[in-house]
Amino acid sequence: MTTHPIPIDSQEPVAQSLRQAGLRPTPQRLSVYRYLKATASHPTAQQVYEALAPEHPALSLATVYNTLETLVGLGLINALGAAGDDAVHYDGDTRPHINLACMQCHRVIDLQSESVSALQAEVSAHSGYLLLGARVLYYGVCPACQVIRDE
Repeated sequence: MTTHPIPIDSQEPVAQSLRQAGLRPTPQRLSVYRYLKATASHPTAQQVYEALAPEHPALSLATVYNTLETLVGLGLINALGAAGDDAVHYDGDTRPHINLACMQCHRVIDLQSESVSALQAEVSAHSGYLLLGARVLYYGVCPACQVIRDE
């Protein structure tokens, strides 16, 4: 995915959240966030780095990891864990939904579910928590990999 430089908007919620966390909303940090919000894939830190490095030559893998950790801590993205590949995958969609991870091809897809939305509302109402995110992740073998297995 190619992204285009976007001017830093000091009113942008992610910029405000980064400042509140004691971090400057640098173009690199904002690009990490925007990349995750714009993609339907669930990339690893390495994949985020590889996608953004051409546009940000000074970007380091350490900056990507630190930014992802910060964004997760702020509830702006979700960390999904490994998909059979020993690498944490990230999701920019923090709305309630289910993630399905294929343990063979390591692809992660989203599945919308009204039940998950209802569960989040129930948890919030009964706990008093301000929920920053949730993770429902199922592991299995996707239909495409099942076909390959059966051949």
